[in-house]
Amino acid sequence: MTTNLTRPISKKLLFSILVVTIGAEVLLYLTRYSSMAGTLYDALMVSSFFIGLKLYRRLGRPEDKAKTKRQLMLQFTGAFLIFSLGSTLNNVYSTFIFQDFSDDYDQYVQDYADMQAYDPGDVQTTTEPVWAFFEKVDLVGYDIFADILAGLEEVWRLAYIIFFLMIFKRIFRKRWESGRRDLFLMAALFLTSILFGIDHTLAAEQPWSIKIGAIITFANMGLLLGFILLWTRNLWVIVLVHALYDITATLSWYYVEYAVERFAIIIFGVHLILFTLEKVHQRRLNREMQTIELQQTAEVFQNAE
Repeated sequence: MTTNLTRPISKKLLFSILVVTIGAEVLLYLTRYSSMAGTLYDALMVSSFFIGLKLYRRLGRPEDKAKTKRQLMLQFTGAFLIFSLGSTLNNVYSTFIFQDFSDDYDQYVQDYADMQAYDPGDVQTTTEPVWAFFEKVDLVGYDIFADILAGLEEVWRLAYIIFFLMIFKRIFRKRWESGRRDLFLMAALFLTSILFGIDHTLAAEQPWSIKIGAIITFANMGLLLGFILLWTRNLWVIVLVHALYDITATLSWYYVEYAVERFAIIIFGVHLILFTLEKVHQRRLNREMQTIELQQTAEVFQNAE
């Protein structure tokens, strides 16, 4: 995989990788001082979709067969279930180990939920129903939009992995040429996970007791997302997993209780159905192949006679 990820790239694509990685770091830090920086960061995440179109092919193997729609759905449901379970365990771990961070995060969620609370009595729905409708859409819509953009952070991750691998290839040339490159890939994944955790602390100043908890908690989630990315070798599957998890988490915090758990149960049911259908399909294909082989063997004997 490392060879494919580090194959030659154009100067234009290299510049795009630097913008979506280092540029994103700078904009995230500046959001604590400027709302315009936040808007630019959102624009950068939108533009990263087009960079992802250039990068995602590097994850696949040339000999890989194209997956069917059912296999892609199985890949997505499996990835979502793994991440959902892993993030739950990570949250439990952080609750016990990083109490200051856990309390601060719970307070942040509660404060934001109170701010986003929609009271129909605040709006004269009888005289201004259209205005009331769009006020509610604004409350939900921006959060969902931000969650969708968060999914595109996986383009940021892939770009960073490629960037780090290119550096390792230059610095450790002899070890790289020896063929033992998995260590470099794991190092790149670990570094991107640490940066993922740090990025969740850049937008606001926090005490170190809270900051350390945030960095480790989100770094663990970033590491899990990275492993799933390397397992699926599909950028858009992990983008969708990240975005949908954030959307259901937002719904769970502010609008629908236990939205993450409910969605995960639905995904689990869909996964079982798809898995069963795929197994039945594979068995049918195996039987057809065996029938063809028997027919070919019979024809060989007939021709020999």
